[in-house]
Amino acid sequence: MASRDPQRPNVLFILSDDQGPWALGCAGNSEIQTPHLDGLAASGVRLSRFFSVSPVCSPARASLFTGRIPSAHGVHDWLSGPSPDDHLAGQRLFTDDLADAGYRLGLVGKWHLGANDRPRPGFVHWYAHPSGGGPYLGATIMGQQVDGYLTDELTARAAAFIDQEAGRAEPFYLSLHYTAPHKPWKGQHPPEFEALYESCAFASCPQEPAHPWQPLDADGVPVGGEADVRAALIGYFAAVTAMDAGIGRVLATLEAQGLTASTLVIFSSDNGFNCGHHGIWGKGNGTFPQNMYDTSVMVPAIFSQPGRVPQGVVYDALVSGYDLRPTLLDHLGLPDDGGGPGRSFAAFDDRSGAEVVVYDEYGPVRMIRTGAWKYVHRYPHGPHELYHLARDPDERHNLAHAGLPELAELRDRLDSWFARHVDPRLDGSRLPVNGSGQHSPAALGAFEAAPYRTEPR
Repeated sequence: MASRDPQRPNVLFILSDDQGPWALGCAGNSEIQTPHLDGLAASGVRLSRFFSVSPVCSPARASLFTGRIPSAHGVHDWLSGPSPDDHLAGQRLFTDDLADAGYRLGLVGKWHLGANDRPRPGFVHWYAHPSGGGPYLGATIMGQQVDGYLTDELTARAAAFIDQEAGRAEPFYLSLHYTAPHKPWKGQHPPEFEALYESCAFASCPQEPAHPWQPLDADGVPVGGEADVRAALIGYFAAVTAMDAGIGRVLATLEAQGLTASTLVIFSSDNGFNCGHHGIWGKGNGTFPQNMYDTSVMVPAIFSQPGRVPQGVVYDALVSGYDLRPTLLDHLGLPDDGGGPGRSFAAFDDRSGAEVVVYDEYGPVRMIRTGAWKYVHRYPHGPHELYHLARDPDERHNLAHAGLPELAELRDRLDSWFARHVDPRLDGSRLPVNGSGQHSPAALGAFEAAPYRTEPR
């Protein structure tokens, strides 16, 4: 009946879409209501400094599954339209490792790595959203219109998969990839969840002066936001809470089937999000040139398996999405080919030493992040950024021109690390990645022309 062995657990990987690291009650936000995720964190470990590998959906998702950086797997920007190409064809994903180990694989929700209409090898269930986003009401999946609210439909499909697999001998793996809280927001979410935020002050989302790099649409609205800012905030928060309720139903299904102790549950998001933070509505491509603010590159992350994962722990070490694959395989007792830069954190021991850093990239924009410093390099001409995070955690004071010795040191470390892990044929620093989308496998002509221009500050 699925796996009853905690040492060979089932895996439930829940991934949200565009959820900022601040959009979680247990992360300190007293305004947003996420009781089931807060409970999941209480039963396991919450990672307080988990970074997406790229602050936009498709490359971040590709890195989670491959354990490689965009300049090694070739997905550098969000995939525009229902791409027919499998952008990870020929590359090994951790799902391939699980399939080879006898796991039965399922996907419910957003894939957004190309070829959404056909299952990846090894999947016995495939219910994939056709693109990167879309309406919550009247959505179409696998050629059929969804009745009702999309989050509820994905929840029901996930619970049904667990119920079905509970009667089999093999362990299962389920990717439950919600589209929430990706826009649209206004008028898209159940009234009972919107009502929770009608009188909210939204102090956790300060509407700062517009960032000078933020592109606007023809109506003067930030491309990552909506015209009615308060309605957008209500919708964003409602989307998170409605998703949280769905997660609660899925976790209850595990409990009803007696699978809680033998199932590793992982929750995270593909990338962060700014709802007015830094004067931005959006993520890494909420500005042009693209940004690497912590609100864009950090994501919520929770790991839970009672009896095997510590309970009620906050893990503060720097961890990246490219660490997920080795960590998962380590926890499952499966070998890792070691092809990516990541390393396992499954022991949840202290990784906070000076040499522990994370790296990000978004085309020609690259970042190195230590516990105390962040350096952002933009090829070929900049502008570059340097922040002393220990003194300036909100990244307000750019020290790139202050003549500090840390800049040269961090630049050297950034260059040498990427030199080790980049495939020269897929090097994002040489490609015209601008945040407007990628429509085919990586090459000079694979990227959309930017429909906007802003003046760097």
